[in-house]
Amino acid sequence: MNIVITGASSGIGEALALHYAASGVVLGLTGRDEARLKAVASNAEAKGAKTIVRVLDVADRAGMAAWLEGFDNAYPIDLLVANAGVGGGGAQEPTAQSMQAAGDMFATNINGVCNTIDPVLPRMAARGGGQVAMMASLAGYRGLSGAPAYAASKGFVKLYGEGLRGSMAKYGVRVNVICPGFVASRITAKNNFRMPFFMEADRAAAVIARGLQKNRARIAFPAPMAFAVWFFAALPVCVSEWIARALPQKVN
Repeated sequence: MNIVITGASSGIGEALALHYAASGVVLGLTGRDEARLKAVASNAEAKGAKTIVRVLDVADRAGMAAWLEGFDNAYPIDLLVANAGVGGGGAQEPTAQSMQAAGDMFATNINGVCNTIDPVLPRMAARGGGQVAMMASLAGYRGLSGAPAYAASKGFVKLYGEGLRGSMAKYGVRVNVICPGFVASRITAKNNFRMPFFMEADRAAAVIARGLQKNRARIAFPAPMAFAVWFFAALPVCVSEWIARALPQKVN
């Protein structure tokens, strides 16, 4: 099995790499921190996997296309996990710094996902098979005043993935949207508020892998929080807006 995971140097990406690592598995791992990425690769190889590592920013469209196409030529991708992302609020305040933070976040969380899947989807469609997993978030169910840009970027991934699932099905390509709650990572480590139903990354990876194996359209977890955000988004705007104002702000 040939698997590519972006943002594999920490958090869910690292946990997924180690979950899938086994003899006969080829892992293509990308990230921006060379030392952490090599450490993940070393641990995956100790479990029997072959790893191909590239230090690469998903915002680099040309670089991503060249590397992904090269990898796919050598090892046709069975599973692509567009996981790389950054956290923070973005656009929380009417300042140039806050607006720049929002733009930077969109470059990674939105453009980066597109830069990851765009080179691979046509190849999978031509082969008549393959699976693409897109990392959204439970934060993407509704706009949040405490994290406007983050919620918007994850909302884009969620909606785009759900749409692609239908359009790619006729080509035999499975598309799945992953919507985690609070999972241990470098992103959540910055949060200075209580995180309900907090989950360790290895447990989250097991939940995700199980959902991908069953080809679930939306892998949203943990269940109590997934239901809560679904209900929150379904409330009348006048009610949900009042609740949203009381939610904590993410740290940029």
